[in-house]
Amino acid sequence: MKTIEESIIQIKKYPVIPVYYHDDLQTCIDIVDACYRGGIRVFEFVSRGSKALENFKALKAYRDQQLPALHLGIGTIKSAEQAKEYLALGADFIVSPIIKPSIAEITLKQNILWIPGCMTPTEISIAEDISAPLVKLFPGSSLGPDFLKAIKPLFPNTLFMPTGGVNPDEISINKWFDAGVTAVGMGSKLFETPPNETNYNWLATRCEEVMKIVSV
Repeated sequence: MKTIEESIIQIKKYPVIPVYYHDDLQTCIDIVDACYRGGIRVFEFVSRGSKALENFKALKAYRDQQLPALHLGIGTIKSAEQAKEYLALGADFIVSPIIKPSIAEITLKQNILWIPGCMTPTEISIAEDISAPLVKLFPGSSLGPDFLKAIKPLFPNTLFMPTGGVNPDEISINKWFDAGVTAVGMGSKLFETPPNETNYNWLATRCEEVMKIVSV
């Protein structure tokens, strides 16, 4: 498990965060491994299926053995009870689609990064009041970069990360970073499989290309 400071430093250094879930463990391992080969060093697995807990536990063990530089967090956490389960498995950070102070109680107060999901200035203000250093703008596809440009001056000390609505191309990524994000969460668009592909080398290549965009 990482401290808040360690997680923030890592996210700033590697500001593209894949967001992924699959029931099949080997598929999860192959995906994480390909992302890592492409330069990804922060990965958000999500609790969106019946195998989430056991697959995360196995991914954590694989990370510890094979991918030591990867920060592995868990997303779609909507209750303090869920957060406790994944923290017990060693999640490096917790991401939520909502803001709930009870989750802050068992993450931020233990010096573990919690990234709450916010959609309005009021929600962002609540996140700021409970000292969440990084806010997930969700759904990013509905809010858009112009929303962040408009509200960013109101929250000069808060870091932002949109999830949803970020495509793995230079135009989309640059629009968000120009608006002032610290990182981007990237889901289904990142994982769209090209035709006739039988392994995950395409994903490693795509991640490498995306990381080049954000490192300019």
